[in-house]
Amino acid sequence: MATTTTSAVGAPTIEYIMELTQVRMSYGDPDSASSRQVLSECSLGIRRGEFLCLLGPSGCGKTTLLKLLAGFERPSAGQVLFEGQEIRGPSRERVMVFQDAMSALLPWRSVYGNVSYVLELQQGFLRRWARPNAEVRERVRSSLELVDLLEHADKPPMELSGGMKQRLQLARTLTAEPAVMLMDEPFGALDAMTRVEMQSELLRVWTDPNSNGRTIAFITHDIGEAIILADRIAVMSNGPDARIIEVVDVGIDRPRGEDKDVEVARLQRYISHLYR
Repeated sequence: MATTTTSAVGAPTIEYIMELTQVRMSYGDPDSASSRQVLSECSLGIRRGEFLCLLGPSGCGKTTLLKLLAGFERPSAGQVLFEGQEIRGPSRERVMVFQDAMSALLPWRSVYGNVSYVLELQQGFLRRWARPNAEVRERVRSSLELVDLLEHADKPPMELSGGMKQRLQLARTLTAEPAVMLMDEPFGALDAMTRVEMQSELLRVWTDPNSNGRTIAFITHDIGEAIILADRIAVMSNGPDARIIEVVDVGIDRPRGEDKDVEVARLQRYISHLYR
């Protein structure tokens, strides 16, 4: 069960699907001069169904924080909770989406095969020659259709463009049906035009009823990208020894197009000021 905040009488409580409480993360022997503290006293609540961006400069520990949420690493101090329980390792409920899509995809499998693989793992039939049942076929088809890749189902991943590879990674993640999608600068390696297209695509998929309102924690170092995508932005300080400076409510109606330029610019200035 997710945890809730305490609130004043009459005020609604806020449900958090994930929480970090006074988290510190260090590498190396703490008694050694070579010890390096990456994160310092980080506390954050992630609301169920929200789109949260973790914003900060390169090297500030954003990816380290995401790995803690995924359960790939354990904090040196503090707690990381999912549904009110301490995270002790990876889980199918929390799935990572990486910047380098090709390193996450299986090049010897088709587009269809990459998506069906997660269901094969879940159902325990790892043999490549296993005949997929009707449920598998329907779930794979639905995911590929959602990201506009159904007509490319028989292609190998290397024949796809950069944006299409990221859409394939997104389709595979959606097929796994995680509660939380953890996205590590997934559009960072794309050209500017493709990046804008993928931002719109991600928001379209996230708001689609078939995606079941999943929670997203998305890493970026781009203030504009964070404002376009997020419900809230957790702004991190420069590293090492980084912390969360402030969690900013975006509060701008979607879609955030040219008619919202004044509001977006005002928020960009405010967030930039936090780093001074």
